[in-house]
Amino acid sequence: MEIEQILTDKSVVFQNKNVKVLGMTCASCAVSLESYLTPLEGVSNVSVNYPNQSVSLTYDKNLISLNQLKQKAQEIGYEIILEENASDKIDEIEKERHKRHGIKLIVSAIFALPVFVMAMFFMGKIPYENWIMMGLSIPVLFWSGREFYSIAWKKMRHFSANMDTLVALSTGVAFIFSVINTVFPHFLENQGIVAHVYFESAVVIIMFILLGRYLEEGAKSKTSLAIKKLIGLKPKMVTVIRNGEEQVIPYNEIIGGELILLKPGDRIPVDGKVKKGNSFVDESMISGEPIPVEKNKGKTVFAGTINQKGSLFIISQRIGEETLLSKIIHQVEKAQASKPKIQKLVDKIAGIFVPIVIGLSIITFMIWYFFGPEPRIVHALVSLITVLIIACPCALGLATPTALMVGIGRGAQLGILVKDAQSLEMAYKINTLILDKTGTLTEGRPMVTDMIWSKEKSSERLKGILLSIESRSEHPIAEAITIYLRKNQVVEEDTESFESFTGMGALVKYEGNKYLVGNTKLMNHYKVKISPNFTKMAMELEKEAKTVVYFSNNNQVEAIIAVADRVKKEAEMAIKQVKKMGIEVVMLTGDNKAVAKVIAQEVGIENYKANLLPADKGDYIEEIQKRGKVVAMAGDGINDSHGLAQANVGIAMGSGSDIAMESASLTLMTSNLNHIVMAIKLSKATMQTIRQNLFWAFIYNIIAIPIAAGILYPISGFLLNPMIAGAAMALSSISVLANSLRLKKRTI
Repeated sequence: MEIEQILTDKSVVFQNKNVKVLGMTCASCAVSLESYLTPLEGVSNVSVNYPNQSVSLTYDKNLISLNQLKQKAQEIGYEIILEENASDKIDEIEKERHKRHGIKLIVSAIFALPVFVMAMFFMGKIPYENWIMMGLSIPVLFWSGREFYSIAWKKMRHFSANMDTLVALSTGVAFIFSVINTVFPHFLENQGIVAHVYFESAVVIIMFILLGRYLEEGAKSKTSLAIKKLIGLKPKMVTVIRNGEEQVIPYNEIIGGELILLKPGDRIPVDGKVKKGNSFVDESMISGEPIPVEKNKGKTVFAGTINQKGSLFIISQRIGEETLLSKIIHQVEKAQASKPKIQKLVDKIAGIFVPIVIGLSIITFMIWYFFGPEPRIVHALVSLITVLIIACPCALGLATPTALMVGIGRGAQLGILVKDAQSLEMAYKINTLILDKTGTLTEGRPMVTDMIWSKEKSSERLKGILLSIESRSEHPIAEAITIYLRKNQVVEEDTESFESFTGMGALVKYEGNKYLVGNTKLMNHYKVKISPNFTKMAMELEKEAKTVVYFSNNNQVEAIIAVADRVKKEAEMAIKQVKKMGIEVVMLTGDNKAVAKVIAQEVGIENYKANLLPADKGDYIEEIQKRGKVVAMAGDGINDSHGLAQANVGIAMGSGSDIAMESASLTLMTSNLNHIVMAIKLSKATMQTIRQNLFWAFIYNIIAIPIAAGILYPISGFLLNPMIAGAAMALSSISVLANSLRLKKRTI
């Protein structure tokens, strides 16, 4: 279907689905599954993640169904899991598979070790030794190693190949050659060639690869540990109040509007609001902040967080898949399944690697057979087997996805939610950081910064009258003054006849006096005189980008109050750290230039632009991108969504709007600016690990394949033993996994 037709045909209904897959044994399996499913009619995109054992599918449900895709995957030996609770099922299957591999490994060792000892130390000293070794080898190849041959056969039927193809070819050739020399030894002996057998190579290779896979499966499970930990944050049982009685029910039976009792130590099962009670809640799994947050009536609580000291009654608002925790889990799973550019390149290499290796092994065989020393057939066969074994692309295929999975999981633990792998790949490259002002650099809400009274010690009665006026007003500045006074334990006075004046302030009467709160317009309207001292103070406060409010009693100003959106306490230090990384920092705001200048100076930003509309922010980013800048933008509001989408890396602050988070590629679960620094460091550490993994994977193959082919033989007479090749191949995969897991311990 042409792209133009897809865009105009409303009957096309693309769906995105991320599902688990069983049966993948190496990185080239992922490429094989991708290449088999992608050409199918109705399939738009297929992205397979080998370490995560998952596939992300984009398909037109009118042309092809998930069940049809499942059947197609089965044709080449893979099982797509479509059932509910697939993660739980996969965990059970993987545990069972890991256990089964352990048993197969033990059986292979029991039979392979005697074969190895006989071949290495007692060759020619035991009667019927070749027949005994053949008998001991059969259980290893056809029980412990049966999976290699069955998968290789399925692949061959569809003109495909993977690591199992290499293992099956190398061990199969070694075994068949050895069987022929055991049953018909005179065939070669009559030609003057000793009838060598290689049963020990076949069985020890199988044993080493099973050992490698057993260790690899254990290590791979640790790379997705972050997801398992997040899923584990959902409690199994919950206490609810139904018909006035406490009932303990399973987590999945909670309904919307349910009254839930949280006792000390309980994990919160849903997103909701506190109806009654007072407690402190550990929200570190969401925010990354270790300090518990106080919760009382009206406060919001989130699923997965832990109630600490007191008891709380909460009303469930978002349950199941709607909770913030479920969204985080989905986001992390989606990010781990996505692929950066570097992984797509590696996948292409892995996809053609197996056929190239088979070709190289055949060339190696031919060179030894026609030009090598006697016994040529033996040397040719050993070299062919060794090349097939040592060149497995597992380390290459594991290099990128394992590092990404650990990096994305580590980010989730730190409160940095990665939307896709590309953003993690890009973040360390940024050279310009754009910051919104309100809610990003500042707290995003007005707060009282100064309250200056005409008399050194103002009466509590006057403060109570001020609280009475402001508590009745709906203006954000009035709310800020109300919060400030209540925090200072001011008792509200019972005033009369509240009157509000739009754009100016409010008035009340109390015991025959008239009290005003508002700006200079209101004071002038009622002919209230402002003393020169207060006028001077007000001018100084306004220079600091603060809004000044006057409080008067009849014709006398009793106090001036300064309100401002405070700069976050960590802002200046965070910006210094960003600058140390060589990144230019720019502030964009819709506020006026005077306010922008004050905020920029306070946090140490030299470059800023004010009076910008939402579209202006996106246009500015596009303009500097054209000059070659790699741009990250951090913002929290709907007005930032254009800029966040335009930036190479959009960073949504945790307190921001849903639209901002949807537009961004990284979401910080807190509004702490230090997390921007952490996100850049996490990107740098992840990409450094990927480069290390790829370096060692490529170096391993570049060095190992020529040695396996026998390049050192003319110089030193050295030929690599196939058994050593099997051990080296297993070790290369494990070393890549171990290096990726180091990310979990890195200080970010």
